[in-house]
Amino acid sequence: MRPLLQHNASKLLGLAAALLLLAAACAASIALGTTSIRLTTTVEALLAYNPANTEHVIIVTTRVPRAVFALTVGASLAMAGAMMQALTRNPLASPGLFGINSGAVLAVVLALLLLPLTSLSQLVWAAFVGAAGAALLVYGLASLGGGNLTPIRLVLAGSALSALFSALTQGVLVLDESGLQNVLFWLAGSVAGKELGTLYQVLPYMVMGGGAALLLGYPLTILSSGEEMAKGLGQRIGLVKAIAAAAVVMLAGSAVAAAGAIGFVGLVMPHFARYLAGTDYRWVIPYSAVLGAILLLGADIVARFPVQPGELPLGVVTGLIGVPFFIYIARSDFNRRRAQDETNRSVS
Repeated sequence: MRPLLQHNASKLLGLAAALLLLAAACAASIALGTTSIRLTTTVEALLAYNPANTEHVIIVTTRVPRAVFALTVGASLAMAGAMMQALTRNPLASPGLFGINSGAVLAVVLALLLLPLTSLSQLVWAAFVGAAGAALLVYGLASLGGGNLTPIRLVLAGSALSALFSALTQGVLVLDESGLQNVLFWLAGSVAGKELGTLYQVLPYMVMGGGAALLLGYPLTILSSGEEMAKGLGQRIGLVKAIAAAAVVMLAGSAVAAAGAIGFVGLVMPHFARYLAGTDYRWVIPYSAVLGAILLLGADIVARFPVQPGELPLGVVTGLIGVPFFIYIARSDFNRRRAQDETNRSVS
């Protein structure tokens, strides 16, 4: 019992340290930018806002909403990725690589151009439909031809459909170039120029999806060990998968509706979470949420400086971080499977 308590205490301390790092990232996000603002001024603006002070106005109306958007979107994408990797037992699973983000973007673009939708609370439903439809199509395409639903088949199906959805999105915008500016940030991902009132329209879905993810920590831990083991331990696999899939759609769909298609957060952060917290998803999911928020806050800070007075699209920065990591994970998984196949052949 004592080693178990010590083990959990170390995980709790690690999570507390991550939360402190998250607080520091939030402070840096608010203080840094084209106009650098001292930390004392930031505290003054939050505690005693003066609308006549230009720096206070920048902090309250621009920097704070931007930091909150990055925090919530990063946490949502990372939790969605952690659940997808547990459900599929695939280290490459993520909302971006499986076409869920691009499916949601396509649905939002079509809704903006074809339907009389204006508010984010309406567009989020289009994002949900697109995310759910993309997930079903990926699963169906990977299942064609029978056989086992291997990680490689899922990745190939997700990559193919993601490319198709992106091409369709570009095609729709070519047909109606006037709508390009309205959806530009959905194409590259951005948390700039946001208002907190906009976030409140999607926050309930993020909270519901995140709450479901946290409650599913233990069932996902059992399921990630194999369906046979989960059945033997009395887990209701169909129910767990259905709730987890709904949570993934809510988290990824609301994140896309809020900030556009931001890739690789859901791929990278669950791996770091498992490195720090082990394979127990009761810890992996909260670790993923905090680390995902830190990553997106850091990426947003980096995006502000290379091309001043403009800035890089947020999706470009996360791509620069995520692509090398994706190659590393793909190579590691391939080498592991090849070694396992050689071992099986030698045994037989």
